[in-house]
Amino acid sequence: MTLNIGVLGLGSVFAGPYSSLITKLAHEGRVRLVAGYDPDAGKRQAAVDRFGMDTAFETPAELVAREDLDIVLVLTSMNEHGALAKAALEAGKHVLVEKPMATSADEAVELQRLAATSPGHLVCAPHVVLSPTYRRMHEKVRTGEIGDLYLGRARYGWSGPWWGKWFYEQGGGALFDLGVYNLTSLCGFFGSVRRVTAMMGVAIPKREAEGEVVSVDAEDNAHIVLDFGAGRFASIATGFTIQKYRSPAVELYGSTGTLQLLGDDWAPEGFEQWSNDRGSWELFGETDPHWPWTDGLRHLVECIENGTETVTRPEHALHALEVMLAAKRSAAEGRVVEVTSTFPDLVYAPTAADGGAAARAKHDPRSE
Repeated sequence: MTLNIGVLGLGSVFAGPYSSLITKLAHEGRVRLVAGYDPDAGKRQAAVDRFGMDTAFETPAELVAREDLDIVLVLTSMNEHGALAKAALEAGKHVLVEKPMATSADEAVELQRLAATSPGHLVCAPHVVLSPTYRRMHEKVRTGEIGDLYLGRARYGWSGPWWGKWFYEQGGGALFDLGVYNLTSLCGFFGSVRRVTAMMGVAIPKREAEGEVVSVDAEDNAHIVLDFGAGRFASIATGFTIQKYRSPAVELYGSTGTLQLLGDDWAPEGFEQWSNDRGSWELFGETDPHWPWTDGLRHLVECIENGTETVTRPEHALHALEVMLAAKRSAAEGRVVEVTSTFPDLVYAPTAADGGAAARAKHDPRSE
């Protein structure tokens, strides 16, 4: 079975990371890149020249309506994610949407509803929980190797993009673009967030993007504090304000030990573990140094081929979006904001697609 792929958004995310993985999967005979849409004529022509794909579409809807497509990738600017993913699910396609899944709660709730009733899978970036390093750390947390999990810290940032104005417009910002990685990681370890406190703002009011100076309307600097209940907390530092760093991406502090993810959670370099019983640190090297942060596509293809449920769940992405929107409210209003959604714990063993939902047990302090 060869799965046909159509792509919405032919910019840098497609042309580099995703096209590399698609090429690898195509060489294995598992996928075929057949169609793409982008409003930029230059990007469309570049895709034709490089891949020989069909880009003769006037609108995204024309691509989605193509009957021979099995998978649609939504790689556009953030504000378009929700509507385009919805259209593809309604057309019966399998969908991978880049982060965040949407920029409004209503859109995200509708995507989760459609994902539960439509024939296609919905896989939402970021795909950090699929890396071998994350999976090993998750197993250690769940099997109690560092005891009860009490405290966490995560960090990801850089100096900021120059290729898209929309990063600095409303619906963009450092939290949606960067902090979502750390938030997804921390929730995978701790479970569902109960309350959020945040400080966010614009530290650099003018940026250069697409060759011109633009005003920054979305936050480029943020610090988020997460309350997971039962006295368990974590924090995230993120922004287009960070030049370099050497500290671990994620730190987890338990009652009998510590885990530290090295590198970035989207580009891990192994992890370290402290054990009180051993009285020393132990280094676990990266087992797959070439693991791509686009791995959600490979995972989606594998689940379609095997008829199994996806590890990454729309509920997880929806919860992350609610937390981020709550953080924005917290920063604007200067108060703690409660979060009501929950999501099921990560289950890495494949289950049948028609029974996977029932097979997932929740890891949520509110249900304990």
